[in-house]
Amino acid sequence: MTIEFARSARSSIGLEWELALVDEHTGQLANAAGDVLADLRRTDGREHAQIVSELLQNTVELVSGVHSRVSDAVDELRALLDELRTVAAARGVVPIGAGTHPFGQWFDQPVTDKERYHKLIERTQWWGRNMLIWGVHVHVGLDDVSKAMPTVAGMLRYFPHLLALSSSSPFWGGVDTGYASNRSLMFQQLPTAGLPYEQIRTWGDYERYVEDELATEIIEDQTEVRWDVRPSARWGTVEVRFCDSTSTPGELAAIAALVHCLVDDLSQRIDDGRPLPELQPWFVRENKWRAARYGLDATIIVDAEGTQRPVADDIAAHLDRLEPVARRLGCAAELTSIGDIISSGGSSTRQRRIADEAHGDLTAVVAHLARELKER
Repeated sequence: MTIEFARSARSSIGLEWELALVDEHTGQLANAAGDVLADLRRTDGREHAQIVSELLQNTVELVSGVHSRVSDAVDELRALLDELRTVAAARGVVPIGAGTHPFGQWFDQPVTDKERYHKLIERTQWWGRNMLIWGVHVHVGLDDVSKAMPTVAGMLRYFPHLLALSSSSPFWGGVDTGYASNRSLMFQQLPTAGLPYEQIRTWGDYERYVEDELATEIIEDQTEVRWDVRPSARWGTVEVRFCDSTSTPGELAAIAALVHCLVDDLSQRIDDGRPLPELQPWFVRENKWRAARYGLDATIIVDAEGTQRPVADDIAAHLDRLEPVARRLGCAAELTSIGDIISSGGSSTRQRRIADEAHGDLTAVVAHLARELKER
């Protein structure tokens, strides 16, 4: 089969940010997305094009347009967030940004009434119902389809860096899981989710893979390929989709800037005919687990020889290396702000600190997340 890869400007960027809705008084998840989205309808009855529904009725997703600068994409999402917050407040609801809700229970959450969501739950059953999780997706444009699969493979070298920085899901169902990102390990339980296959090296390989998936009824269309990093043929992008939902717009900007710079750097390496950094698949998988478990305290494997290094130190080294790229892309300030995430330990660390200060009261964590999203 042939899959057309859309024309896209090199290193254009678009963002998708999933947020949970909670009751402003109790911190409980609020299944209010349908009402909130109805309130956001245009005067002619059209649905809001950039604040949209997701799998569960407690979730909304903010979707930016296509931009050349991270700051412009994040500013657009800030404006959408303000619009959402105003409408939600009238219903006693506030948004929060995190990979999981600290004490929400999956079995209490109704699914959005759309056919594709009902099909997903019917097929995946218990694991599908457990997807009480929220994430961030970063799309970066590629100017040639031949770059798609090499870029997907190249980005796996930086998986633990991005996951550690975004980790914001330490709690699950009222329990501290011991993981910085419990979400990332849960999401990989869905069919076609998880790490991409190392055997898929070219666009032709990808087309044959999708053809196999369709022929065996594993998927109904290519958007159901839910890899952690995947090509998005519809938009002509590589999509990094494994990060936990960020707790503040500033952290979203920082992580988006790092993705932006890394993809552009890989694109330039391909243009120059230089080899891309890769690790053995078993090292990639181990790095994913270490980042999920330890967050910014992880020690990761950084080369094919098995050299290990604290992830925070390796992030710092890449920030120095990518500084010229960031200046050219106009995201130097956002990239530099990654240092603030490292110094704070990230959202998962902050959530645990609030829980400790509140003697285990996780409603305090939800209140903290609501304040962070509003104030930072």
